Amino acid sequence: MAATLDFADLHRGTLVRRYKRFLADVDLDAGERVTAHCPNTGAMTGCADPGSKVWLSHTDNPKRKLSWTWELVESPEGFICIHSALANRVVQQALEVSDIFRFDGFTELKPEVNLPTGGRVDFRLTGATRSLWLEVKAVSWLAGSGLGLFPDSVSTRARKHVRELMEVMAGGDRAALVFCVFHTGIERVAPAVQVDPVYAELLGDAQQQGLEMLGLAVDISPSGLQARGFLDVELP
Repeated sequence: MAATLDFADLHRGTLVRRYKRFLADVDLDAGERVTAHCPNTGAMTGCADPGSKVWLSHTDNPKRKLSWTWELVESPEGFICIHSALANRVVQQALEVSDIFRFDGFTELKPEVNLPTGGRVDFRLTGATRSLWLEVKAVSWLAGSGLGLFPDSVSTRARKHVRELMEVMAGGDRAALVFCVFHTGIERVAPAVQVDPVYAELLGDAQQQGLEMLGLAVDISPSGLQARGFLDVELP
C-alpha cells in the first residue's frame, strides 16, 4: 500500500521574494499579494528564485500570525516541496502503512525519541533484542544531472545527528539515515562535499561503522506527497 500525505486546497502564485529566512511575498494568481510563512531554515538553493511559480496553503486559525504557508515550487525539472518538516510525516506514513521499508524484526515505532546518549532522534523502531534509530533529512537541492545534494549550507546540527547515530551503533543498536527527496528531478543523493566537507567525512566514517543510508523518492504535486521507493546514496 502506498503512503500518501494529502494537501488541502493549495493556491498558486508567483514568488516575489524570500527574506528574513521565514518570510516570502507572493503574488497569488487570484490577484492578491500575500506574505507567507517559509517553513525552511536552509539556503533553499535553486528553490527560491524570484518569479518562480509557487503553491501556498491557507489556514483560518486565529492563533497563526501568518495565515499562508509556502509549500511547493515549480521548477523546469519538476515539483519541489520546501516544507522540510513534512519529510518526517512522509517517512512515518511509509513506515506505518506501506511496504517500502523492510526492517525485519522491528515492531513498535515511536517518533521524536530521546537518545540514551542525550539528544533526540526522529524515530525509534524497537526489536526483541535491540533498537533501530532513524534520522530523516529533507533534500531539495538539485545540483544538476539528477544529483541531489545535502546540506545546502554548513550544518552543525546535521553533523551532530551523525555523531549521535554512531554512538548508538557503538552500543550495539542499528541506525539509519533517510534522505527524503523533496525534488522530483533528483534521481540520486550525495553529501555536498563542497559545502560541508566535515559532514561528508562523518558520513563515510559512519557508513564504515554500519550506518544504513537510504534515499527515499517522493512523488510531489499540488494534491499531495507520496513515497514511492528508494534512490541511490553516493558517498565520495
